[in-house]
Amino acid sequence: MIGERPDPVAAAGEVLVRVRASGINPADVKRRAGWNGMAMQHPVVIPHCDGAGEIVAVGDGVDPSRIGERIWMWNAQGGYGSAGRAFGTAAELIALPAEQAVKLPDAMSFEAGACLGVPAMTAYRAVFADGSVEDQTVLVAGAAGAVGHCAVQLAKAGGARVIGTVSNAAAAEHARAGGADEIIDRRQEDVAARVLELTIGKGVDRVIEVDFGANHALDIAVLKENGTIASYSSTSEVKPVLDYYAFADKGANLRVIQGFALPKAERLEGELRVAELAAQGRLRMAIARTFPLDEIADAHLAVEAGGNLGNIVVTL
Repeated sequence: MIGERPDPVAAAGEVLVRVRASGINPADVKRRAGWNGMAMQHPVVIPHCDGAGEIVAVGDGVDPSRIGERIWMWNAQGGYGSAGRAFGTAAELIALPAEQAVKLPDAMSFEAGACLGVPAMTAYRAVFADGSVEDQTVLVAGAAGAVGHCAVQLAKAGGARVIGTVSNAAAAEHARAGGADEIIDRRQEDVAARVLELTIGKGVDRVIEVDFGANHALDIAVLKENGTIASYSSTSEVKPVLDYYAFADKGANLRVIQGFALPKAERLEGELRVAELAAQGRLRMAIARTFPLDEIADAHLAVEAGGNLGNIVVTL
């Protein structure tokens, strides 16, 4: 439903943002649909946690020099484990805490900035939470997806050899454009056998996993001893059952990534690294399609349909 509401006002510690682009993540669609028990937590919700725009006013305690600053936003609406904020970025104006409005790199458009909050920061955490990946081999599952595409670029920037899995030729081309060294079509090839072939039987140091429920047996099969599986979703099976000793025998590390709950220090570090790589042209956010605000329902349907090589963004 598109409607009018009173203009928000920046409270103490907040900024008022003129939204130029609003990114849609699968979590936004799942939350709206009530997936996995996510009931609507507020009488009225303005969706979307990610976005970008310009600061047009500040509340008490915020440096007035920020007025006019191009920014990107994170966790603007919702979140897991609590009701979270009701009003997100799918609106002309939004007031939110100043720390959740991050300076947008000059090299990035508003549309690209609207994709940083979840895709880029989740990927950053997944790739680097356990230290440097320099000279390591990283397997990125779903390397053409929004998070996966960022993970490929970030791992390459960190000095890793990257193997990516995809599901079709177009996705393979997209992942390769992101910098993946090797591509495996999971529908045409035996992924485990191919990974072990590519690594001369050694396996990979890290796995960036998009669907732990579907892939944990594969992940542990290709993981080196004491390697890490960093999983940021398990859509196919929310309560996966795993072979404990398959993990234990390798001393495997399982890290669960939640993009809505990144540690502050790591988030700040990621924000700086994202800006640096964007300025160097080494991190590019892929935009599959844009929709005007009055076509937001169609935009959500596009996300639900899947198969997008890039992010879906609503422009304002």
